[in-house]
Amino acid sequence: MHLFAEATTKFTLELYRQLRESDNNIFYSPISMMTALAMLQLGAKGNTEQQIEKVLQFNETTKKTTEKSAHCHVSDEGNVHEQFQKLMTQLNKSSDAYDLKAANSIYGAKDFPFLQTFLEDIKEYYQANVESLDFEHAAEESEKKINSWVESQTNGKIKDLFPSGSLSSSTILVLVNAVYFKGQWNHKFDKKHTTEEKFWLNKDVKAKIVEIPYKGKELSMFVLLPVEIDGLKKIEEQLTADKLLEWTRAENMYMTELHLCLPRFKVEEKYDLPVPLEHMGMVDAFDPQKADFSGMSSTQGLVVSRVLHKSFVEVNEEGTEAAAATGVEIGLTSAPIQEDFCCDHPFLFFIKHSKTNSILFFGRMSSP
Repeated sequence: MHLFAEATTKFTLELYRQLRESDNNIFYSPISMMTALAMLQLGAKGNTEQQIEKVLQFNETTKKTTEKSAHCHVSDEGNVHEQFQKLMTQLNKSSDAYDLKAANSIYGAKDFPFLQTFLEDIKEYYQANVESLDFEHAAEESEKKINSWVESQTNGKIKDLFPSGSLSSSTILVLVNAVYFKGQWNHKFDKKHTTEEKFWLNKDVKAKIVEIPYKGKELSMFVLLPVEIDGLKKIEEQLTADKLLEWTRAENMYMTELHLCLPRFKVEEKYDLPVPLEHMGMVDAFDPQKADFSGMSSTQGLVVSRVLHKSFVEVNEEGTEAAAATGVEIGLTSAPIQEDFCCDHPFLFFIKHSKTNSILFFGRMSSP
């Protein structure tokens, strides 16, 4: 899965570049967005397909994979969707330590001639629930049905993903991905309490990184804290996928005694994604003259009208609860020194799934 981890990290940071211009808090689920786009890619052909692949950062990744497997007859497309299939399986493994689930659903317009292969592939690779709805005569009802599915998958945290009136009689297909996570810290916070956590100081970038594991140690929150109070912009400008993967590698971190203070915070965000995605190179999918979704249906004129993402995170002494949905329409123990890691100025944070090395959620905390 390491090429997959590379692609998801690149996507995370590329999208962050599009969103970071505001001074606000930022929070999103790259995995949720990528899954919805990958489902869309299954039905795309030609330039439309290539552009989605580029945005998903799989063009470079699959090149490497293809070079490695030049002797095996593995198609690029197979690689990408099989990777998502593995990811879905990993994320939905049941655990007593935490709650984590990722679910996909696709809703097609009643009586619309979708290609059977497209529907079968979506079910096979994305374990998706496939339903047909009457958008033409009951758009509002269909909207409510989709929203209530998202709400149920995210434990009531993501409500009204599609705002009233966003689906219409011309809606043909809605692809939705929802991710939900709730975990307790492996060591619950107590202001008077010091626990051992992983910690690494990077001299070049003037940032400290700490990994705070959740119970079960299969997921962790990483906090990237600038040493300087106003050092976040510099870090944002210098941050690359390679650096992020390098800094958070287990062998580059060490256990130390740490006095850690992290603010309690709650963030809810929503994003309309067509403009960021166009800036990242996915242009044709939104253009009625150029969009090619002939992998979905032989009917001409299919175009993506909306891509919406909504996210929620709450962090407190007990742990973290986070959810997101994307809808596509169309201490040194030997030394007496104790490190202080106090998140009292803007920082970046992300929640990572250890086994697949995938970033499930990524955010910036500017003001708790």
